Amino acid sequence: MNKRPELLTYIPSLDGIRALSVIAVIIYHANKLWLPGGFLGVEVFFVISGYLITLLLLAENERNGSVNLTQFWMRRARRLLPALWAVLIGVVVFASLFQREMLGTLRGDVIAAVLYGFNWFQIWGGTSYFTSFEFVPLRHLWSLAVEEQFYLVWPLVMLIVTKLGKRKLPGVGLLFFGLSVAVAIYMAVTYRSGTISTIDQTPQQFMSLFGHSVSRIDFLFLGTLSRSGGLLLGAALAIWWRPWLIKRSQAGSQGSIFDIIGLGGIIAIVVMMFKFHTVVEGTDAGTVGYDFLFRGGFFAVNLASVAVIAAAVHPSSQFISRTLGNPVFVWLGRRSYGFYLFHWPVFQFYRRFAGKGLTAYEFGALVIIALGLTELSFRFIETPVRHGAISQWWRSFRMPVYGIDIAKRQRTILLSAVFALLPVFGVVSLATATVQLDEIAQNLTDNQQNVVNLLNSSTTVPQMVISGTTILGQTPVAPGSLDGQPIDILAIGDSVMLGAANVLTQRGVTVDALKSRPFRQALEIANYMKSINRLGSVVIIHLGTNNTVDELTLNEIMVPLKDVPLVLFVNVHVPEEARQNSNNLLLNAMPARFENVKVFDWNAVANAHPEYLYEDKTHIRFEGQKVYADLMMQAIGRL
Repeated sequence: MNKRPELLTYIPSLDGIRALSVIAVIIYHANKLWLPGGFLGVEVFFVISGYLITLLLLAENERNGSVNLTQFWMRRARRLLPALWAVLIGVVVFASLFQREMLGTLRGDVIAAVLYGFNWFQIWGGTSYFTSFEFVPLRHLWSLAVEEQFYLVWPLVMLIVTKLGKRKLPGVGLLFFGLSVAVAIYMAVTYRSGTISTIDQTPQQFMSLFGHSVSRIDFLFLGTLSRSGGLLLGAALAIWWRPWLIKRSQAGSQGSIFDIIGLGGIIAIVVMMFKFHTVVEGTDAGTVGYDFLFRGGFFAVNLASVAVIAAAVHPSSQFISRTLGNPVFVWLGRRSYGFYLFHWPVFQFYRRFAGKGLTAYEFGALVIIALGLTELSFRFIETPVRHGAISQWWRSFRMPVYGIDIAKRQRTILLSAVFALLPVFGVVSLATATVQLDEIAQNLTDNQQNVVNLLNSSTTVPQMVISGTTILGQTPVAPGSLDGQPIDILAIGDSVMLGAANVLTQRGVTVDALKSRPFRQALEIANYMKSINRLGSVVIIHLGTNNTVDELTLNEIMVPLKDVPLVLFVNVHVPEEARQNSNNLLLNAMPARFENVKVFDWNAVANAHPEYLYEDKTHIRFEGQKVYADLMMQAIGRL
C-alpha cells in the first residue's frame, strides 16, 4: 500500500514561526521604537515560504510523479485572493465613505495590489516606502507581491528540477544556496552608503530601471530580485531537509542537537530585531540607510531562520517543535496571512500617517479590531473558498428550483444585491475620483513659491514691496548681484518651516526651507552666505524634524555665524521620534555657550496647543502658522 500521502503531513511548528514573525512586524508597524528591527519578520516569512512551497512541490512530485501546475496555482489563488480582495474592498469602501479625498491617490495602489505588482509600482512611482508623513493604507502589500511573483515562477523552476532526477537534487540545493549568496552580494554591491535626498542632491542614491530613475534603497528593499535571497535559501533547505527523509536518516534521532541549533536561531533573530536600526534613519548628515542591513544583514536573518525551521520540522525535536507548536501560536499562525493583511489598514485609518507611533492602549484596541476582522475573514471568506464553496454554490444555483425554493432564491439574489451596493459604490467612487494632495502636501506645495534656495547659483532671491518699503519677499533678483547687501532676517528650515513660508515672508523673512533637510545643510548655507557677505542681523534655524544633530555640528554652524547679532534656534516638535528630546536637549543648551544665540521653544507651544498642528502632530495648520511666525518675530524683537 502506498503511504506517500504522509509526505504532506501538517507541521504545526511552522505556524508557530509565522505567528512570532507577524507579531514582530505588527509591533514594528505600531511603533518602531518598541522593536526597531521588527520588519525582519517579513524576511523570516520569505524563508518559510521558500521552504514550504518547495517542499510541497517536491512531495507532490514524489507522490504523483509530476507537478500539476494548474492545480498548484489554483490552490494558491484560493488561499491568497479571498482575504486580499476583502481587504481591498474594505479599504475602498471605508475611504469612499469617510476619506474621499484619498481616493484619487489610492486608485493606483489598488490596481497594483490586484495585479500583485505593488512592489514594482511603488519603486517606479518614486513614492518612497520610508516616508512617515503619508496616508498609505496598502503599503504593506509589497511583500505579498514579492511572494506571489515567486509562486508564479517557482513551480516552473521546480518542474524542471524534478525532471533531473533525485540524484541531482543535492546539487540543485547547492545551486539555490549559491544563488542566495549571489543575491546578498548583489545587494551589498548595489547599495550606496551616505545621505539619501533628491536625485539632484544625491544622484548616487538613484539608479536606472529601464531608463527610468528610481530610488536605489527602495529598489533593494522592495525589489523581487533583491529580496529573493530568503526564498532561495528556504528552497535550498527544502531540498536538503525533507521531513520524510530525515526520519529515515541518522539525523532523525538527533532532535536535541537541533533544538539547540533552533534555539540559537531564535535568539539570533530576537537580538537582531532589537539591535538592527530601522531601515532608514535621520542623522546629522541627513537621511541614511542602515548599512549593515544591506551588506549582510538580510542574509544573517535568513541563516538564523533556516536554523529555526530545521529544528521546527525535525521529527524528534522536543523543545522547539512543542514550544512553537503550542495551540495559541498555531491559532495565530494559521491566521497570520489575514492578520498581516488587515492590521495595517486598521492602523492607518486610525492614525492617518505611516510614521505616527501608537500608544500601548491604542495598539491593544486596534489589534483587537484587526484580529476580529481577521477571524471573520478566516471563518466566513477564506476557509469556505478554500474548501470549494464558490463552485458548490454555483452548481446549486444552476440547478432548477420549484415552488418555495424559487422564493428562497429570489431572497438570496435580493440580499446579495443589497450587500453589493457598498462595494459597487466604493469601486465607482475610486474609478471616478480625482487625484488631489492631502492637506500637508498641498500646504507644502503651495509654499514652494515663497522660499529660495541659496545654495543654487541660479536661484533668485524674492522681494516684496509693502507700503513703499522694499523687504525680502517675492520679486526675483539674482543673488550674485547682491553681494555685500545682507539679508536682514534669514530663516533656514525643513518642511515645518516650509509650511509657514508664506506667513514668514509677509513679515519680512527670507526663507530657505526644504523638505527632509538635514541639520548639516545649515552649515553649508551659513558658510556660503558668510563667503558672499550676505549675513544680516538675524539668522533663524529650525531643523531636526527628520534627523538628529550633535554638539559638534552645532558648534561648526556657529563659526560662520559668530558675528551675526542674533541667531535664533527653534527647537523641534516630533513627539513620535526619540530624536525630539535629544535634539532639543542640545539646542536648549546653546545660549549658555554662545552669547548671540536664543532658543524659541516651539515644542512647548505645540504641546500646549495641539490644535495648531495637523494630524501628524508635526506640521503646522494655517492658524498655527500665524502664531509660529508671530512668536518667532517676538523672539527676535521684530514685532
